[in-house]
Amino acid sequence: MTVFTINEVRKTFINGEVKEEILKGVHLTLKEGEVTALVGPSGSGKSTLLTIAAGLQSSSGGQVIFEGNNITNMNQEQVRKIRATKFGFVFQFAYLVPFLTVEEQLMHMLDVSETTLNKREQKKEIDKILKLVEMDHRKKAYPSSLSGGEKQRVAIARAIIHKPKVLFADEPTASLDSKRSKDMMTLIRHLTKSLNLTTLMVTHDEEMLVFADHIIKMNDGRISQSTV
Repeated sequence: MTVFTINEVRKTFINGEVKEEILKGVHLTLKEGEVTALVGPSGSGKSTLLTIAAGLQSSSGGQVIFEGNNITNMNQEQVRKIRATKFGFVFQFAYLVPFLTVEEQLMHMLDVSETTLNKREQKKEIDKILKLVEMDHRKKAYPSSLSGGEKQRVAIARAIIHKPKVLFADEPTASLDSKRSKDMMTLIRHLTKSLNLTTLMVTHDEEMLVFADHIIKMNDGRISQSTV
């Protein structure tokens, strides 16, 4: 089932008298239960495309259709609500709150997503997700005591605790070594399949492409190649 349709999306930045077209009419579709990887050289537009799809910045033209609704026509509050309830985010760094335990990180995310679960149900859901990412034994730990790989596992748990439809991953393995990178992508792929997520990932690491169902190569603001 198609969850996202990105239709002829453009993005232009204007700096004084200089106009720079970052995206030049990009079209792609994203389906549930699949990992789509965006690859390409720096400046090719892949991170810009991800942030536009995620509603983190506006496009200069085109449409972003999510579950049949055109995000580009929504106001800021409508887009914020979709991000909080339907989208999950994982970045190069975990960005964990230093004074919150692992369990509290996820509790905070549930609050942000305006969950209807009571506190007992929230704790039960947190235990379930932490077990899924193999971090249940560290739920009382603070970020300062976690390894880089453990922090990213917590970041993934935080990204999916509210049961989003879409997972956006921007260079999720860039700060990890080769083994931990493969472990992380194995986890992301497993969660995509088992939870029926739609995952859009930006990566520079071509070794991670074996974990993707679709590979979109970008160059100079356009899709240069799409492979399955």
